[in-house]
Amino acid sequence: MLRPIHDHIVVQSAKEETVTKMGIVLPDTVKEKPEQGKVVAVGPGKVLENGARAPMSVKVGDVVLFKKYSPDEVKVDGVEYLIIGDSDILAVVE
Repeated sequence: MLRPIHDHIVVQSAKEETVTKMGIVLPDTVKEKPEQGKVVAVGPGKVLENGARAPMSVKVGDVVLFKKYSPDEVKVDGVEYLIIGDSDILAVVE
């Protein structure tokens, strides 16, 4: 498993359909933004000038919306994950 550092978050993306019911393949440029995924790991927070850590805005298990083009994609043990910064989280789905 991945253990993020600083203010990074590991998300497992909720996959979008890439083919319509009529069989039309949708390129990434026409898919809706932002993306959605489930938080699987959270870093300890960014270190502030006074040495304290800034609190993270999400926790493990949260379903979040994030900017489509901000994550870094990684694959661990055959599973794809996205690593994003705390500031790239747009909302928590409740």
